[in-house]
Amino acid sequence: MGELLRNSASFSIISNGFGCRYQSFSQGRGRNSVCCRCFCGCFYGGSAVKTNRRHVARCRLNMVLMPVHQCLWFGHLKMSSQKNLHVESTRIDNNVCVPEMVASIESEIVCEDDGEDGLVQNGKGEEFELDSLGQNLPPWGHIVIDQSMEFESRSAGQPSTSSDGKDTLHDSKVHFLEERNEEELSRRILILSRSNKVRSALELCKSMKLSGLQPNAHACNSLLSCLLRNGQLDDALRTFEFMKTSEIITGHTYSLILKAIADTQGCEAALDMFAELEGESEQKKGFDVIFYNTAISICGRLNNWVETKRLWRRLREDGHIGTQVTYSLLVSIFVRCNQNELALDAYHDMIQNGLEPKDDTMHAIIGACTKEEKWDMALSIFQKMLNDGLKPNPVACNALINSLGKAGEVKLAFKIYDIMQHLGHTPDAFTWKSLLGALYRANQHGDALHLFERIREQSSALNEHLYNTALMSCQKLGSWDRALQLLWQMEASGLSVSTASYNLVIAACETARKPKVALQVYDHMMDQKCIPDTFTHLSLIRSCIWGSLWPEVEEILDRVSPNVSLYNAAIHGMCLRGKIDTAKKLYMRMQKSGLKPDGKTRALMLQNLKKDKLKVKRLSYHGRR
Repeated sequence: MGELLRNSASFSIISNGFGCRYQSFSQGRGRNSVCCRCFCGCFYGGSAVKTNRRHVARCRLNMVLMPVHQCLWFGHLKMSSQKNLHVESTRIDNNVCVPEMVASIESEIVCEDDGEDGLVQNGKGEEFELDSLGQNLPPWGHIVIDQSMEFESRSAGQPSTSSDGKDTLHDSKVHFLEERNEEELSRRILILSRSNKVRSALELCKSMKLSGLQPNAHACNSLLSCLLRNGQLDDALRTFEFMKTSEIITGHTYSLILKAIADTQGCEAALDMFAELEGESEQKKGFDVIFYNTAISICGRLNNWVETKRLWRRLREDGHIGTQVTYSLLVSIFVRCNQNELALDAYHDMIQNGLEPKDDTMHAIIGACTKEEKWDMALSIFQKMLNDGLKPNPVACNALINSLGKAGEVKLAFKIYDIMQHLGHTPDAFTWKSLLGALYRANQHGDALHLFERIREQSSALNEHLYNTALMSCQKLGSWDRALQLLWQMEASGLSVSTASYNLVIAACETARKPKVALQVYDHMMDQKCIPDTFTHLSLIRSCIWGSLWPEVEEILDRVSPNVSLYNAAIHGMCLRGKIDTAKKLYMRMQKSGLKPDGKTRALMLQNLKKDKLKVKRLSYHGRR
């Protein structure tokens, strides 16, 4: 019976027509002892009592611990028709599993008449015969209390509460278990937990523990999951500690509690708990690959690739082989953290272990390969997806097209583009950018302009970058008129035209030796409140020099702040065009401004100065003659 008594537990005793309800508020944790703070009982009369009258006897039984070798006496209560309550004692041998205790009874009689007002008498009239009760009880001898017992530190006024605020300690009960088969009781806990009957499952588990029975790991894991579903983290942690102490803990148990800590207290707290469990060598026996997967997933939430790498190494050192989930997590985290080499290592390890990657893993690996410029590996994975009946997503297609374009594999890039359309994916701006870029790098500038026209007719995904790629092709071809058309189209479409776009148009005019057109574009640029940069002025100066527009060159230099690049370009052009005197003036002006010419400028000026000295000497020699 001592195994049945526990914190906030209650039970009922029926004997000879009288009922006694028991409720305790605390108990010791010892195996063969229990301390009942108070015993509140209500005894109800049976058929011996008159039918028109009901007598309720309330008593308080205080119990304390006694040595185990003694026996226990309970008072047996009887009530006569004269309303006197007598107590007869009954012996219970010590072969029953009942801890030893001493009891005293305080009484309170409540008499109610069905036809009259209720009358409450405290210690008057009809009372227990306490003296006779005390005489009938056996002598207890000296009371012995084991100080080594482990008692609950909480009192009845401070019950434990779950994380959702429910008073589970005060409300929970324990039951007398007629069934003693641990497997059957574990099956009942499992059914209750799956039915989400939290209190019933928890009470049955407590009753088993107090009865010296132990539920199996499957039942405890189900109970733990049920408690976490209902937000009772405190009870779940107590169950977790019980499972550790009883050595019935599994990797699934660790996974459940670690995920719960991460969801309620944060990922950092969960990783701290993992480190603490990892430091307990006896607990590492329960670590399995699922538990490692849970810890790796928590690292992924924090994008902590360093800890992820350590866990991956620890998993292999412990002799575990990663699952498909393990490698999917590793690849995803490493790619997200731009650790592409580690992602490729995880993928190779996955293939060596005979695991088949899923489509999301292969998509991530294709992205990692393209970033590492391993387009051949990305292409083989792409082909494997097609052979396996998988459908690569648009992101993987775009990444592969872009990688092939950068590698100069234009035909393969357009082949992937055709497959992308066959799969039902709609090309976007990144697709067109990759294809135009591939044609531009392959010096197929005319094809790039034809493709741009197709894009402009078929798609509304045009943006400034696509226009600029087409303008670069115009610059290479010297197609200044086509560049002007594209510029007007940009402005008419409402796109914001940047300085870079105007620079490309001016550069196309420079290539076509159209300096006056370039100056007109420059003036239009200023009217649009677009601020020119150094590249704008360099292109204009070169255009004006090749067009022999010397006043315009000096005007540009006067308009902008002193810039060594502009002066160097102007002096180079003037020297090459035979404008040595003007170049000398610019050189002197450059030195006065504190600008240092480059080596080419100094070489050109020294060369022309020597020529001037030779001319002076010759003139003076002829003058003397």
